[in-house]
Amino acid sequence: MSVSPAEPPATESGSRRALRDVDAVVLVGGKGTRLRPLTLSAPKPMLPTAGVPFLTHLLCRIRAAGVTRVVLGTSYKAEVFERHFGDGSALGLDLRYVVEDRPLDTAGAIRNAADGLSARDVMVFNGDILSGVDPAAVVDTHRASGAHATLHLVRVKDPRRFGSVPTDETGRVLAFLEKTDDPPTDQINAGCYVFRREVVDEIPAGRPVSVERETFPGLLESGARLQGHVDTSYWLDLGTPAAFVRGSADLVRGVVHSPALPRPAGPAIVLAGARVADDAKVHGGTAVGEEAEVGSGATVEGSVLFSGAVVGKGAEVRRCVVGARAVIGAGAVVEDSVIGDDAVIGENCELVGGARVWPGVELPSNGIRFSADV
Repeated sequence: MSVSPAEPPATESGSRRALRDVDAVVLVGGKGTRLRPLTLSAPKPMLPTAGVPFLTHLLCRIRAAGVTRVVLGTSYKAEVFERHFGDGSALGLDLRYVVEDRPLDTAGAIRNAADGLSARDVMVFNGDILSGVDPAAVVDTHRASGAHATLHLVRVKDPRRFGSVPTDETGRVLAFLEKTDDPPTDQINAGCYVFRREVVDEIPAGRPVSVERETFPGLLESGARLQGHVDTSYWLDLGTPAAFVRGSADLVRGVVHSPALPRPAGPAIVLAGARVADDAKVHGGTAVGEEAEVGSGATVEGSVLFSGAVVGKGAEVRRCVVGARAVIGAGAVVEDSVIGDDAVIGENCELVGGARVWPGVELPSNGIRFSADV
């Protein structure tokens, strides 16, 4: 399998124009407990996704839209972000960091970042959402409607799993409703907002505040205008292992565009120093990290291999995350599972259906099977 040279992240995208007088806040403070054991060593937004940390994809999309000042609202393993991105100049950004000493919830985290903002409008992104929305279009909706705050809303097939956000014929938000078996609309909050700067300043400082349960309902009650920007663009919450794997695969295959993709979109991305046997099958949106290895006759489908991971001869890996330096032994079958850093899955083991192996754990050859065949 051939490996093409690395390409730097692009700085242009499909946005219709560069945004003006807009700053951005990206909320990246969560612990990512649903993705353990992957997040034991790194914050969720820093996990390798289609070849680069997920946050790189989001920051490059923000920059491509014309926004240059970005404040990261951090908490869990806060030092990891600044160590990797520095001042943001490599991405064409003025990147600043605000650390929460204690959890402040969504609106509290936005208010905590306010001192680093100067533009008249503030665009807020959840740092674990993969989306195809055009940031400029959301700001257009916000400014054209004269809204105090604008929410990106997406339509989903099954809104029962989410709170729903009904709007009137002009797109004005009418209410914020909790999960119900009979939601009145298929529109849900997509985790991307635009606020007037003065609205951010009015959020109470120094205590936890939720945008969904306090800020937005309070604005509605006061008569402020909340606008919905409704579309059917790609949208995925990367909070679970299955969603994380799917999101990475969709980026690799070009289902959703990213200017940060380190290789051209296709069946797989193989990073520098990785070794893939000529007769191995690596496809389905797989990302093979630096110095990783895929042995002869192995199959890797729709998976994420972190740097230094090894998939042995004849092994089968499908819809999995294989952590840094982890080893999948020869003949092993691993499906829909998460393998932590430095773990070893012995030869001919069989792991399926959501198994999670913690970092450093070693399973002996034939140690776990889900079928009688050996």
